[in-house]
Amino acid sequence: MPRFNTVTEASSNRVWSVGGLCHAISDQLKARFGLVMVQGEISGMMCAGSGHCYLTLKDEQGQLRCAMFRRVAESLAFEPRNGDLVQVQARVGLYEPRGEMQLVIESMRPAGTGQLHEAFLKLKARLEAQGLFDADRKRPIPPRPRCIGVVTSLSAAALHDVLTALHRRVPHIPVRIAPAAVQGTDAPAGLIAALAAVQQLPQVDVILLVRGGGSMEDLWAFNDEALALAIVSSRVPVVVGVGHETDVTIADYCADLRAPTPTAAAELCAIEQSADLADLDDWQAALMANMHARIEQSWQRLDRAERQLGRPSALLHAQQLACGSLASRLERGVFNSLKRRQLVLLPMALRLLQAASNLPRQMAHRLDKSAWLLRSLDPSLVLKRGYAWLQNKQGVALVSVKEFDSGQQVIARLSDGQIGLTVNTTGDT
Repeated sequence: MPRFNTVTEASSNRVWSVGGLCHAISDQLKARFGLVMVQGEISGMMCAGSGHCYLTLKDEQGQLRCAMFRRVAESLAFEPRNGDLVQVQARVGLYEPRGEMQLVIESMRPAGTGQLHEAFLKLKARLEAQGLFDADRKRPIPPRPRCIGVVTSLSAAALHDVLTALHRRVPHIPVRIAPAAVQGTDAPAGLIAALAAVQQLPQVDVILLVRGGGSMEDLWAFNDEALALAIVSSRVPVVVGVGHETDVTIADYCADLRAPTPTAAAELCAIEQSADLADLDDWQAALMANMHARIEQSWQRLDRAERQLGRPSALLHAQQLACGSLASRLERGVFNSLKRRQLVLLPMALRLLQAASNLPRQMAHRLDKSAWLLRSLDPSLVLKRGYAWLQNKQGVALVSVKEFDSGQQVIARLSDGQIGLTVNTTGDT
C-alpha cells in the first residue's frame, strides 16, 4: 500500500518564544476587534476577595472566558447571577499566562430587558385603556373568608411562606392549593387553568396568586394578557403577591388587591384570628361592665322604691280610702245621670201615650175611606145600570171592535148572570 509522508513547513525562518507569540496574538486580537458587544448566558461566575469577577459566557455554539474588574463590577445596576442572559461590552484579548483567549468586560446589562420593558409598557397602556385597572372595578376582600385558595408552584419558596403566615394568623380557615408553574413559556396557561380550578372549589372566598422574586424574565409569566383577563373575570376576589416590593407586573395592576410580597398577601387576605379574639374579649368586657351597671341601677331603684313604700298597711289604708271616695262619686254620678234621663224621657212618654190613643181612631177612619173607594169601583154597580161586559172564551175582556171576528163566540156578563153570544158582523163591514 502507498506510504504518505507528513511534512510541515514553517511559514518563516523566525522562531517564536511562547510568551512572545502570545503577546503578538493578543495585540492582533485587540487591534482587530477592539470593543465588541457579546450576548450570552452567565456560567461559573466567581467573585474573588479583591472584588474582581470571573465568569464564562456561553450559548449553544460555544463559550468564552471573561474577566470583570472591580471597578466595573461595582458600577453595575443589577446583581448578575449564573443563568442570567446578559449583553457585555468587552475587549478581546489573550490571557498570556495560560494562552487562553478571554474577554475583559467594560460594561454589562441584562439582555432583552429593554425590549421586555417596552412590551410591558405597551400592554399596560392597552389594558389600562380598557378599564382593567380601574379602582371602582375592583372588589373588596372579605375580611373573614370561609376558605382561601392559593395558586403557585408546589416547589416555590413562596408557598411555604404563605402557608406559614396563614397558619400563624388564621389557623381556623382551610386552605386549598391549585398548583401551577410560575415560570416559563407554559406558565401563563397553567396559571389560568389553576385560577379556573380553584374558583370551582366550595366556599373559596379569596384567591392568592403568588410567587417569589426574580428577574424580569423570571416574572414575565405574570405579564401575560390572557392571565390579566382571567384575573379580572374571576368570580372570586384575587390578591396578587409576586416578587419583592419593587417588582410590579400586569397581574398586580389587575388584581383586586396587590401585596408587595407573598407573605404580605397572606397577611392581607383575612383578619388575624388573634385580632378577632381580642375584639371578642373587648366586647365581653364591655357587655359585663354594662350588665353590672344595669344591675346596680336596678338595685338602686329597688332601694328607692322600698323607702317610698314604707309600711304596707298604711299604703293599703290609703288605697281603701281612695277606692271608697271613688265609689261614692260613682254612685252619685249614676243617680244624677238617671235623673237627667228621666226628665228627658218624660215628655217623650206623654207624646207616646197621646199617639197610642189617637192611632185606633185614625186607622178606623182610613179603613172606612178605603172601603168606600172599593165599593165605588165595584164593576157590578156599573152592570146594574144596564151595561154588559164582553169577554172571549178565555175570559179576556174585549174592549175594541177590532178584537171581534165574524162568527166568534163571546160571553156577555150582565148584573144578574152571563149569556153566550155569536158575532154576526164586525166594525170592518
